[in-house]
Amino acid sequence: MSDTQSPRPTVKIRPGKGRRLAEGAPWAYADEIAMDRRTKALAPGSIVRLAEGERMLGTAAFNPESQIAARLLDPDPEAEIGRDWFAARLRAALSLRERLYDSPHYRLVHAEGDGLPGVVIDRFGDALALQPNAAWADARLADLMDAAQEVTGAANIVVNAASRVRTLEGLSEYTETARGTVDGSLPVPMNGATYMADLIGGQKTGLFYDQRPNHAFAARLAGGARVLDLFCHVGGFGLAALAGGAEHVLAVDSSAPALALAEEGAKRSGVDARFETRKSDAFAALEGLAGERFGVVVSDPPAFAPNKGALRNGLRAYEKLARLAAPLVEPGGYLVLCSCSHAADTESFHRASSAGILAAGRHGALINSGRAGPDHPAHLALPETSYLKALVYRLT
Repeated sequence: MSDTQSPRPTVKIRPGKGRRLAEGAPWAYADEIAMDRRTKALAPGSIVRLAEGERMLGTAAFNPESQIAARLLDPDPEAEIGRDWFAARLRAALSLRERLYDSPHYRLVHAEGDGLPGVVIDRFGDALALQPNAAWADARLADLMDAAQEVTGAANIVVNAASRVRTLEGLSEYTETARGTVDGSLPVPMNGATYMADLIGGQKTGLFYDQRPNHAFAARLAGGARVLDLFCHVGGFGLAALAGGAEHVLAVDSSAPALALAEEGAKRSGVDARFETRKSDAFAALEGLAGERFGVVVSDPPAFAPNKGALRNGLRAYEKLARLAAPLVEPGGYLVLCSCSHAADTESFHRASSAGILAAGRHGALINSGRAGPDHPAHLALPETSYLKALVYRLT
């Protein structure tokens, strides 16, 4: 639906609580909002004017049921949030991706980094996987989809509304093909390999585009090497390593459907003779591989520290992974350790990883620190949007 409310309600920042907004942050938390009875009664996803005192900050999406109560959308306090507004944001996002990539396979929208708070869109050629993770976007989903099809020309849209962050917005979870038809998994060319993305039943939107540059860097180290790829998902680092000339890849994941997609990707890439999968918990697999040696060992787990409360235990888990993985790296080989936990900054993750390597009796040096690809732009005032770390160590 288009925003046609008139007059538009005004939501105010509490006195003395506007410092982060003044520094460029696009969020206001619930405890920063003057929550009077009228404000609390606003429907989740309402479009409002956001003000601090007598100063208008702009148009915001408001949800009194969410910890992130207000999300700034536009500096114009009267901006109409409809199809045309979405299309303008999407054109700006598309112009960046078309400069970066030769084929239409990328993250098209990375939430706040592209000026669409709570919205993620991954593109798979003629299909879009869309995550409306905030109430305001969920309420205007038809306009968003119309604009996305207008701008990209994509015929098919899968709405993946199964993210756990939707529950924090008071939203239900579901996944459906909302426009067109998506039958089965889709092939995605990336780093010289073919990956298979399941937009309906796969994790998140079906593929992790954020690791693309880190896959490429690790593949340069893998020529002629045996590679161990832990938490491989649908092929992860392993398929890129084989495209880069790896001798053999052992890909480990606890998901049988993900491994089946990885095997299909290996066949389509023409590297299945050098690709082996193993369904296992990664920690158990590491213990079972004791005594073996690989030229490259990769660990790309899910977020062990999804929030600050989980940080301490998450860092311990990262340290344990490094301690178990380091002995499997041959002298002069490489250990690639990844974290997608936004609560763990790069320095904390590096300290935990280094502690694990040293506890295993190994030594070496950090040779590269990677982040998400440029189709995942980070908002200048939101460290949360720069979440991915990929540290590469050369071990002696």
